[in-house]
Order: sequence, then structure tokens, then C-alpha cells
Amino acid sequence: MKQNRRQFIRSTAMAAATLALPSLSMNATPKQHMNGTAKMKLSWTPYDLQLNHTFTISGFSRKTTPVVLTRIEYDGLEGYGEASLPPYLGETQASVIEFLKKVDLSAFSDPVHLEEIMAYVDGIAINNTAAKAAVDIALHDLAGKMIGAPWHRMYGLDKHDVPDTTFTIGIDSDEVVREKTREALGRFHILKVKVGGPDDKRMIEAIRSVTDLPLAVDANQGWKERWQALDMIFWLKEKGVVMVEQPMPKRELDHIAWLTGESPLPIFADESVQRLTDVEHLKGVFSGINIKLMKCTGMHEAWKMRNLAQALGMKVMMGCMTETSCGISAAAQLYAGMDFADLDGALLIGNDCFDGAKLENGKIIASDLPGIGVKPIKEIAFGR
Repeated sequence: MKQNRRQFIRSTAMAAATLALPSLSMNATPKQHMNGTAKMKLSWTPYDLQLNHTFTISGFSRKTTPVVLTRIEYDGLEGYGEASLPPYLGETQASVIEFLKKVDLSAFSDPVHLEEIMAYVDGIAINNTAAKAAVDIALHDLAGKMIGAPWHRMYGLDKHDVPDTTFTIGIDSDEVVREKTREALGRFHILKVKVGGPDDKRMIEAIRSVTDLPLAVDANQGWKERWQALDMIFWLKEKGVVMVEQPMPKRELDHIAWLTGESPLPIFADESVQRLTDVEHLKGVFSGINIKLMKCTGMHEAWKMRNLAQALGMKVMMGCMTETSCGISAAAQLYAGMDFADLDGALLIGNDCFDGAKLENGKIIASDLPGIGVKPIKEIAFGR
């Protein structure tokens, strides 16, 4: 009986995720883009993001983040995408470019056939999720420009009905932590603190010496013992923390499930959740999931993950890597109605090459431009 009930819940939730996809009928496509002779042309270029501050989390530090920018041209229009490549993803600019060389879009007559195209792209090789996201985002941008609407409108979302984005403060000295905290004051309504090191309480106390803003914490799998983690969470709650992200190693699901059951704060999966197939298995293990376009191959799967998690009664967070406004603007199109957001990636760099979604009163607000709502603000030399 329990098995039948679980199967019913699973099938109902999967149906909710699928049926909630926006309908992109050919009737919505302007006639000038239906002549059948135009071909999609994919091009790309590597680009290095320069972080405003050294970024340290549990495990490593970095001052730059490599990305690969993509462009798909079709019948006079251009769609832009991005693959952001933090070390833990296991992808490099070279591996992304090698993947993109295998992508042949010439067999597809219309960019709005997103599911069909992305099924092909996903099947080229396993993993390579950021490389796939770079194609997905460019396709969404192109399709939206063809239709003449931003994606938040096609999803039926109110772009202003969004949670405040966190501003991320990495593991650092008290002086630098206080400096970063002061930098955020007046711009953000919630801060995200990287923990999971030996001095977590020191970090929190340094921030609390400057502000009493609500805090989210991300341990990046840094806590190894569940009792230690639970004690820390109770202490963090007293310090004004409102949520905890990936407290323990991603495969220790039994320990995390126990921790979630005992925790006074919601526990969100990050490294433990990558793609749509992971979501169902995390029901009862985490309170919610952190969706990132670079982990899940882009917007088409992120939308399904959002709907499935909510159908299962889980909370949902929209996250990001260090990205340009291209990647952030894509994520901003679909996070209305979510519970938490961490979309400050483009605000952490000094060499953004796109104009798109903006920080407004602590929230990242999508543009009303068609597609993902971006335009380049400097010359980008795309090639193959």
C-alpha cells in the first residue's frame, strides 16, 4: 500500500513539473523567422571573471572564475549564454569548448523547439552540465527574442514577487569580514556567510559587530559530525541565522536527514542536488533545494526542478556561481515565488560584460527585454 502511495505521489509530482512548462507554439513565432532556410550558428569565447575580493569557502580560495560565453545566431538575431566554471564543478574552459565543438544545431529548423534541442545536447556526453547550460541559456535568449517577450512573462511570473538576494561573505579575517559587511549595508537585506571552517563562530561574531541583518549560512559540506552540526545550528539560530545550506558531505544523506529532523532551521541541499532526477530522493532529507543553472544544464531543467520540488512540498532556492549578468539574468527569469535567492554573482566581479537584471531594494529584478533580458556592454570576440 505504501509503495502504491509513493508511486502516486511521484507520478503526480512529475506530472506537475512537466505540465507547468510554458507552451511555445509555432503560432507564437513571428513569420519572418519561419522561412525554413535559416540555420543556427553556435560560437563561443573564454573569459575570466575578476573577483572584487578573494573568495574563500570550506576547501579553497580563488581570485578569478573562468567562464565560457556563448552566442547562437539565427536569422539576424543573437542569443547569449554562459558556462561558469568554479573548481568543484570539474569543468574547465578547455573541456567546455571541446563539448561545444560537438554541438551541431543545423539539424533543428526552429530554436523554439527547446526540449527537443536540449535532449539532443544532453545526450552528447554525460556531465558537462555548465557547457550544456551555456547552450540552453543562449537558446532561451534567442527564442524569447523571436517571440518578443521575456521569459518571466512566458512562465506567467511576476518579476517583482521575488525573495531578497543574499550577499555572500567568504571565510576571511575579522577585518575583511567587517569590511565586506559594511559594503553590503543599505544595499542588501540578508547576508550569506560561508562557514564550515575552524572559526565559524568568530566569523558570525565579526558580522554581528557591524549589523543585525538576517543571515543565511553555507557550510559547503564542511561539518563532519552531525551532533557538532546540530549544536552549531542551535547557536546560529540565536545569532539571527534563518537557513542553513549543505551542512554535511553530500552523500551522507542519513545523517543529513536526522539533522533536518532535529534542526530549528530549514536545511537546503546544494552539492547534494544537481539535476531533476535528484529531487525526489531528497524529499525528507532536506527542507529544500538550491537550484543552479550551471549544475542542472540550464533553464529548461531548472524550471522542472522548481515545479517538482514545490509539488513535493519542499522549499526552493535559486542560486548561482560567480557569473556575468548573462547567467544571473537567466536565473532571474524564473525565481519569482521561491523561498530564498542567492543571485549576487555578477555583483562580486569587476569586469561584467553584460547589462541585464538589476539589484533593486535588495532584490535582483529581471529586465523586460525579450529573452533573458541582456545586452553586451563591451565588444565580445566570439569564435569557434
